[in-house]
Parts: sequence; C-alpha cells; structure tokens
Amino acid sequence: MKHFINGSLRMLKAALPVAIIACSTFAFLSFRVKPAGDFLAQLGIQREQANNKINSGFLAGYLDYYGMRNLKNIAVGDRAAITRDVAAYAKTYVQSEAFKKEYALLKARNKPEPLQKIQTPEELRADMIKRAKETLESSKESQRKATGDTKKIFDQMIEYAQQNLKMAENPENKNIKAYTKNFPAMKQQMEQGYQARIKDWEAKYPDNYMPMIKMRLQEFLKTTENIDFNAALVDKKGVRYFVNPEYERKNNQWKLAFRAGKPAVQAARAFVEEWIKEI
Repeated sequence: MKHFINGSLRMLKAALPVAIIACSTFAFLSFRVKPAGDFLAQLGIQREQANNKINSGFLAGYLDYYGMRNLKNIAVGDRAAITRDVAAYAKTYVQSEAFKKEYALLKARNKPEPLQKIQTPEELRADMIKRAKETLESSKESQRKATGDTKKIFDQMIEYAQQNLKMAENPENKNIKAYTKNFPAMKQQMEQGYQARIKDWEAKYPDNYMPMIKMRLQEFLKTTENIDFNAALVDKKGVRYFVNPEYERKNNQWKLAFRAGKPAVQAARAFVEEWIKEI
C-alpha cells in the first residue's frame, strides 16, 4: 500500500484498526466498554461478527474491519478512550470459552496427518504376487476371447505375466531383498520425521495459548515503536504520500498506526505493556 487517503470516513478506517492491533485483532474497535449491545450497535455488527474479528486477529493475525458500516459515526477525538476499551474487551474475550474453542479447532486443523503404515517386506511380496496373478488371469481371459493376430498379442502378455509372477515368488528376488535390508532404516526415518512434525506442532500450538497472545502483543509494540507522527505528507491528485521515502516503504501496520495518531497508539501501547506483564 503506497498511499494515504483523504476523507473523514477513510481516515477513521485507518485509525480504528490500530486499537485492534493493540490487542492483535487488527479490526475490532470503535466502541466504549458498555453492555455488548451498545457498542455492537455503534459498530453496526452482531456479537458473533465482532468476536470473529478478534479471532482473526489473534489466531490468524490479519486485518478485518469489513462490515462495520457505522464507522463514519465514530468521533475521531475519542480514539484513545476507544482504544483502551477495545483492548479491554478483547482481553476479556480471549479468556472466554468461545475463544478457547476456536483455538482448539485451529490446533486440531493443523495437527500433522497420522503416520501412514509402511508395507513390510512380507506384505510387499504378497502384494506383488497378488497383482502378478491378477494380471496373468486377466491376460488369459482376454486371450480366450481374442481372435486372429490379436490372440498372439495376449500370448505374449501371458508370458510376461508368468515371468513377473515367478520373479515375485522367487525368495532371491533382488528388489525385495534390497527392500528388506532397507526397511528398518526407512521405517525409523519415517517415524522420526513424524515425531519431529508433532513436536513442531505442539510447540506452535501449546495447550496454553497465552504465549501466542503475548507474541501478537509484542509484535504490535515492535511495529509501533518510535513512529514519527509529525512525518510530512505530500498530496498528489488526492492521494497522500510520505515525503520521506523510507516511511513510504513501511509496512501496512506501521502506516495504520501512523494514521490512527499518537493518542490512540500511546493508549494502545500502554495497555499492551501492562497486559504483557500479566501473561
């Protein structure tokens, strides 16, 4: 995103996600902590939609303020207070049974697939013999129905099938002997790989998800550190750009924080810093 947009509504949209970044939801703000119906009415969304936006921020880490049709009615001057209230609501929600359920579903969806059973040498030989016999029987059946020169083709296919069956039944079959030799190491390697994937999964999705919450919050603090809120902008055909090209290259989260303004970001950072201490 290479620009900043004029207009009060778009400026509000730019400001509001910062409060969500504060609680790593990136999308659910513009209310004061009142009975749920009050702030949801202000947003113009249902409770389920609001909670889904928090889920998206903490569990997926992406911005989502789609559907909040009442954003234009939010007072810009209330950003700092709104930020604190949103963060407080999100903090409460991530400890709820609903959020725990969403996290459990996410963890289950990302669990490595069970280790597939590998054929033993005996099973491999039995399978080779079975397929060879099936091919032989099929070739014989086709040969019985064939006529003329076609019959000769199936005679050759029968010969090949008989050779394959003989090789499969041969206790000295080189391929099966090599498979037998390598089977223990291959099985061990597959098991080790699976256990490594399980270990990585358990580390990424521990039963206690609060470290993940902490990581999101720390990401916000890092993103919003030392923002130059006095950075100069230049207007080009209704689009605002940073005069400093280094700022123009900043990521979207940094730019969203800049748009929201110093009061909102300071309030968010103060809340997040205290929250982190509790985790």
